[in-house]
Amino acid sequence: MLRSALRSSTLLVSCFLTSLSLSGCIHPGPVQLRQPVAQAPAKAAKKDYYKPLPAGAHALRRLDDPADMPDLRAGLEDQDQLLASVKRSLNYLRKPSSKKFFPVSGISHEQVLRSLELTETLLGQGLGPDELLAEIQARFDVYTSVGCDERGTVLFTGYYTPIFEASRERTGPFQFPLHRPPTSHIKDVITGKTIGLRREDGSINPDYPNRKELVRSPLLEGRELVYLSDAFEAYVVGVQGSAILKLQDGSRLEVGYAGTNGRPYASLGLALVKAGKLRREELNLKSMIDYFKANPDDFEPMTATNERYVYFQEGEGGPFGSLNEKVTRLRSIATDKTIFPRGALCFMEARLPVSKDVYRGFTLDQDAGGAIRAPGRCDVYMGVGDAAGKEAGRTLAEGRLYYMIAKDEELISSDLDTFGK
Repeated sequence: MLRSALRSSTLLVSCFLTSLSLSGCIHPGPVQLRQPVAQAPAKAAKKDYYKPLPAGAHALRRLDDPADMPDLRAGLEDQDQLLASVKRSLNYLRKPSSKKFFPVSGISHEQVLRSLELTETLLGQGLGPDELLAEIQARFDVYTSVGCDERGTVLFTGYYTPIFEASRERTGPFQFPLHRPPTSHIKDVITGKTIGLRREDGSINPDYPNRKELVRSPLLEGRELVYLSDAFEAYVVGVQGSAILKLQDGSRLEVGYAGTNGRPYASLGLALVKAGKLRREELNLKSMIDYFKANPDDFEPMTATNERYVYFQEGEGGPFGSLNEKVTRLRSIATDKTIFPRGALCFMEARLPVSKDVYRGFTLDQDAGGAIRAPGRCDVYMGVGDAAGKEAGRTLAEGRLYYMIAKDEELISSDLDTFGK
């Protein structure tokens, strides 16, 4: 089975709820961290979590004041799971093609690679939490995302992999297909970016049909991969970019991203709010499912502004993120890959529904998202199924995001060791 070479700009892209609903200023309560994100004014100011990074600016800033450092101790409990995620990032970064995405925000490919190799070594030594913490503090520099306000404020949301019922054949209620790419579909083999459609004479047509045109064209005839029983569920899978499907014989089928028509994505949730169908404060996956079940005729008109269409392929061993590596609950995050170093070791602090208090833990930057743009946004992978979906839907909190980069002397020492071999 093929793995997804590059996740859709909407793949697990952002929590489905986020990519559907969040497109402007929102106001979750600030999380109270050891170093507060910001002092809460008498009247909270609106924050633009989607504020783009200024041209030429870096998304990361190295911390030099010990008072600004995060409390890393809480993230060292499950070292085995962390090590497995580190190895997946290493698998990606050891591929020559990964180098083309660096440097980013002043961080080189070599820095991220060596940082992960050092992490792998430390985690493999069987050190206790105190010993491991001392090693990390001594051998890594800590960088912070500048956030949406140059003070490190990051909005954390969640995403997940849904499970829906499906059929290999079009039968009964199963009338809504997921498609493989057209046979004439062309994409960049490295980045996965859509190039266009190959004409019969071998030339390339870069003018790809939009979603509405595509589903009515002959391009998708015979390219049906599987059928779902609900148009909105099929749309959800397209936004998520992957899914686990329960087939009629009781078996499960994993589908993953295989490309898009390259057209722009528009938020369905925002369209519902603008049309007065739902209030922003009540917008979540359940409310949207309930709405379209009660108003099925509204589905196509409301999705008409979204020109993007996502293609799928069968897969196994996933779900996979934008690195074409498996994503892991809480150990994988999605960020803007144009400004953050992919695959890097991170540490996050935010009030997530998985913890009564502020959640602190190490994670890996292994995914991307259409709604995850700018230094003030981060999406946390919450896992598979309904329970994960509920957690993802409840994830909306300010926090901080840090990147762990090996100190310069570690890189020099590593280079000398390599030279001596």
